[in-house]
Amino acid sequence: MAERLGFLTDITLCIGCKACEVACKQWNGLASEGFELTGASYDNTLALGPTSWRHVLFVEQSAAGSNASSGTAAAPTTLDSATAAGLRFDPTAWLLMSDVCKHCQRAGCMDACPTGAITRTEFDQVLVQPDICNGCGYCVPACPFGVIEIDRTIGIAQKCTLCYDRLKDGMEPACAKSCPTDSIQFGVVDDLRVRAERRVATLRASGYASARFYGGDDVAGGLNASFILTRDPETFNLPRAPRIPVDNVIPGSIATIVAAIGVGIALAATFLGRRGA
Repeated sequence: MAERLGFLTDITLCIGCKACEVACKQWNGLASEGFELTGASYDNTLALGPTSWRHVLFVEQSAAGSNASSGTAAAPTTLDSATAAGLRFDPTAWLLMSDVCKHCQRAGCMDACPTGAITRTEFDQVLVQPDICNGCGYCVPACPFGVIEIDRTIGIAQKCTLCYDRLKDGMEPACAKSCPTDSIQFGVVDDLRVRAERRVATLRASGYASARFYGGDDVAGGLNASFILTRDPETFNLPRAPRIPVDNVIPGSIATIVAAIGVGIALAATFLGRRGA
């Protein structure tokens, strides 16, 4: 098996240019969502979907309010200091994050797939095989991140492939290749985690007290597409402790067994009581 490859997305470097979205669509031949204004900043795709495998999330927050609540230095100038200096201060801040399939180590979509269409490649990413997928949709609710969806035009599940075709030719994924600020970094997952630890330490030393790495082994067994965040995960629609359906199987099975034993004991006691009478 080849080295485990993946992404590290540093939101502090994202400028919202959407080059990653465009490159992903161009390389993979994905349909455009159009150019309609959605009312959500400059976000015309709104979410990951069957034809949007990369999505730049625009999170609008009050710069002063978010600083006060999180204790971080999201902006170099605070509201009070700007007012005292007689400067104009825009109270609205954008937090930008390029989202993508997480290629989880514990992949709920893979567990739920009844045909074996969702598999793990030699590079350790989670891949949907279009010639095997029957479009049943069992994978959709099994993903705790809401990533995978059925493309109704072709009737199969679709999501990021981590540019598997490019990886086989020794090239990096199109989104990482196109990112002008290296917000999306591609490489060996273990190396990316070391890089993330150093970056988080630097950010915290610079005043971003809430800077954190998201995607460790406590998150779906570890993510091959991880993130450096400056706010709580929920700010970016990321679950703090994602659960996959199999997490409910063992507790449910134990409860069923305990209930069955209880019923058995009750029936045995009733039977013995009747015999004794």
